[in-house]
Amino acid sequence: MDSRDVALTQGKLFDYLDSPLHGKVRGEQSIMDFPLFSLAKRPQMEAMTYEMDGVKIEIKPSSSGIATMWDKEILIYVLSLMVQHLGRTGDVQNVFTFNAHDFFRATGVARPSSRDYERFIEALGRLQGTQIRTNIKTGTIGTRGFFSWFAEAQASTRETASGIEQLMPVRVQLCDWLVRAVSRDRRIYDYHNDYFRLGSIERRLYELAHCYCREEEYEMPLEILGAKIGSTSPLRTLKSQLKKIALEDKMPAYSIEVREVVPKTPARDKLGRKVGKPETVVVMRPKDRAANPRVMLVA
Repeated sequence: MDSRDVALTQGKLFDYLDSPLHGKVRGEQSIMDFPLFSLAKRPQMEAMTYEMDGVKIEIKPSSSGIATMWDKEILIYVLSLMVQHLGRTGDVQNVFTFNAHDFFRATGVARPSSRDYERFIEALGRLQGTQIRTNIKTGTIGTRGFFSWFAEAQASTRETASGIEQLMPVRVQLCDWLVRAVSRDRRIYDYHNDYFRLGSIERRLYELAHCYCREEEYEMPLEILGAKIGSTSPLRTLKSQLKKIALEDKMPAYSIEVREVVPKTPARDKLGRKVGKPETVVVMRPKDRAANPRVMLVA
């Protein structure tokens, strides 16, 4: 291993480490339903906005860009730790200390490289630096100003006697908005393990299907789906991407179909002739009618 690499074994920085994550990775409905993360791997320095059905979201980048769908993995992991602790003890906890190696294990990275650790530290910075403002209430409480996903994120390293840089346990503090969402609203869903193998658009499709599909299929117009995903591509490009995803059918638990439908009440011209093009809709359906049920916590 090169001296610049981060060791896979980690030292002790804090006296207390939260338990490693046991069981499934879990997420909260609001961060699954709405476009709160950048789809791009390159730094997105432009602000993101979303407004639909009375919901308003404004996201400002940190100095290294807006938190991405890959950064979101860390947030999902920490939320899973919170759900685990709440279910086991009944106590609400918002500060967590954990080894990055357990995060990699939970998200399917068997042998994390030095670059994986570097990306992990960069992701922590974006999660703490990205600023979010929304009128979505959690626990019946609204937030007027901006907040960050992590109110605090500490990631320290030390150099061993052999010159290897070693990552110490990480300490993060969840924002109050998310703490209320988990502890009061309790709209918690399991994530399929294969979620972490998907691309950014497929991840958003999986999350939306997880929110809206129960035992039956769910249909969404292409334009609305694009906004919900957070896509900035032209609709024709998004449509092409979705057709490819539908054909490959790699998404766990759900499948999609891109369909052209004629409006039930089409517009007509002055001569009474039907005008307008068929509408493109995306149909999401569970592959197994009992796939991935929602998990409700019991107080």
